[in-house]
Amino acid sequence: MYKALLVGGAIALSSLATNAWADGTLTGAAGGAVTGAIVGGPIGAAVGGVAGAVAGAAIDPPPREVVTYVEAQPVPTTPVVIEQPIVVGKPIPADVVVTPVPDNPHYAYTIVNDRHVIVEPQTHRVVQVIE
Repeated sequence: MYKALLVGGAIALSSLATNAWADGTLTGAAGGAVTGAIVGGPIGAAVGGVAGAVAGAAIDPPPREVVTYVEAQPVPTTPVVIEQPIVVGKPIPADVVVTPVPDNPHYAYTIVNDRHVIVEPQTHRVVQVIE
């Protein structure tokens, strides 16, 4: 009975999480908790939730057309330099100007520290760094 309640609660959480948070972290956590609960009970739910959150936070790479377009853009004469490391999944500073990719509004790009960087336009979260 306890396991059925736990699984039912985790499924309900998964349903709410899917609607509540689109970036994948919470959805991954809820999905991992459901799987963990089925396999290992309460301890499995906790472990599965953490593993699911990590997997859900992964960012899918942009389509090849976006990468090709960004690679072809020239480096500006006035370079943008930031001190913080550029890490996929982390935002670049909000004051860095990004340029939308014309045929795909889900992506924008900038050139920072002499590297082409593809970002989400609204959040400035780094999607890919082109070396």
